[in-house]
Amino acid sequence: MHDDTLVRVTVTRRTLLQVLAGASLFPFHCFAESAPKKGGQALIGYTNEPAVLNPLTVGLSVDQGVWWTLYSPLWAIDENGEFVPRLAKEVPTVANGGISADGLRWRIRLREGVKWHDGQPFTAADVAYTISLIQNPKFKAVNRSGHMYVKEIQVVNDHELTWTMSEPFSPYLSLLSWTFIVPEHIVASADDPNNSSLNSKPIGTGPFKFAERVTGDHVTVEANPEHFGEGPYLDRIIFKYIPDMNAMYHQFESGSVDYYGLSGIGPDKYAGLKAMPNKSVYISDLPAVMNITLNVGNEILSSKSVRHALYYAMDKQPVIDELYYGLPPTTESYLPSGNWAYKPDLPKHEFNPEKAKELLEAEGWKVGAGGIRAKNGKRLELVLATTAGNPTQEQTQLLLQQNWQDVGVAVTINNMPGAVIWGDYWLKSQYDMLLTYTNVNIASDPNPMQRFGSKSIPAQGGTGYNVYQYQNPELDELMDAALRTSEIPKRREYYFRTQEIMRDALVMLPLFQMVMIEATDSRLKGFKGNVNVLANTWNANTWHWEK
Repeated sequence: MHDDTLVRVTVTRRTLLQVLAGASLFPFHCFAESAPKKGGQALIGYTNEPAVLNPLTVGLSVDQGVWWTLYSPLWAIDENGEFVPRLAKEVPTVANGGISADGLRWRIRLREGVKWHDGQPFTAADVAYTISLIQNPKFKAVNRSGHMYVKEIQVVNDHELTWTMSEPFSPYLSLLSWTFIVPEHIVASADDPNNSSLNSKPIGTGPFKFAERVTGDHVTVEANPEHFGEGPYLDRIIFKYIPDMNAMYHQFESGSVDYYGLSGIGPDKYAGLKAMPNKSVYISDLPAVMNITLNVGNEILSSKSVRHALYYAMDKQPVIDELYYGLPPTTESYLPSGNWAYKPDLPKHEFNPEKAKELLEAEGWKVGAGGIRAKNGKRLELVLATTAGNPTQEQTQLLLQQNWQDVGVAVTINNMPGAVIWGDYWLKSQYDMLLTYTNVNIASDPNPMQRFGSKSIPAQGGTGYNVYQYQNPELDELMDAALRTSEIPKRREYYFRTQEIMRDALVMLPLFQMVMIEATDSRLKGFKGNVNVLANTWNANTWHWEK
């Protein structure tokens, strides 16, 4: 009998409201309904090789996959958007005294009896050291944003510490769910923390211990019998490097690979996966929106009417249906639909070439030679770029290019290697239009200030990623207020308005909400797709084989 299981993972974020408004203690989740079977191993196939074992430095999603098995944050966010304690005894809230009403004073209480993989006790000093290390400008941290607000860290005792924030920063609770704590006694003993033994022989508090890494082949982690939480139930997990995507697909089909898609699976493989016996296929929302990013510093694109005309001219459905097999849902927001701040009732996109033509005519763009519009002797010409070598995105460009051609807009496609396009071409707004994806979150919490703030324009000397060069004083005020307010209903109100502004401004033309396809052997239980993390090994401690 075939066991062809398709699971759609749709995520909501209810718990930030509970956390900051008063829920005092979340239990450590146990997903199993009965005692899971212990033993066995799971082989995870991936096409990129994990190369970074230090969880505070820059790594890919495959590196994140290994990190979640070896290390622990203070708390995590589960597949339902709920905060669950890991190293912390409880998630700090205003109600339990963990966070002051003004959001400035924090108190963290830790689990007792937790040990590092080398047997040394985990203490509050390790947490204080981790945050201080991230703040150290000489340390090559993946992200200092948010952590730089932390001041006056005080270790009260082995299981409690406090700090003060220099200013309120609401996303910090979520940011800490992505911050793995590292052992002070290992990293601090190195002459240079960038070159500690953690880079090659990681020591964590996670459910699995590092066993070996064979460069170019695999990484193996083995069960930690002294893990403080549930599980682990598996004896080991092997992260197997299989660079050829077709070979990966066939090895999964044959049963040599138990979990396929740590970095996602192409939509062209979806139908084949569904047809395989004894496999479970998961579609999870990703915190990113595929879109056409516009540079409003461009004279043509500085016109909101032109931007709206380009959007009316886009036929999104063939892109979704023909190139992405109908899997990703359409969206009108810069936020993913699972986000607690997502506004669901924004104006819906209408494919209306005639309306596009009307707007362009009203702006003075008249049809000229070859059907291309011109104004004051200047043709309506734009360049659309994306990363070279991505066939699906290149086909997306061709469909949209024809849409715009049909209303008199000449679009030239000019794709480049990633190292080129995502350098100054993107960061310094040297482009016209980009086909890309946008993620405005810090962990699972919205922080659009870095993307849309008037002081975040690199091309104008700002720090951030407002490559659109869009400026709006009302938008700035709303985003700033949302970062300083801990009350979720008020923050939601602010972010609803920001989404209305961005939908009207159309400095990014949303195509669809991105999704991730993954698949497992249907006998491997406990897998949970989770939009709130960067790798779905976040709960590998609960994975187990069917009895």
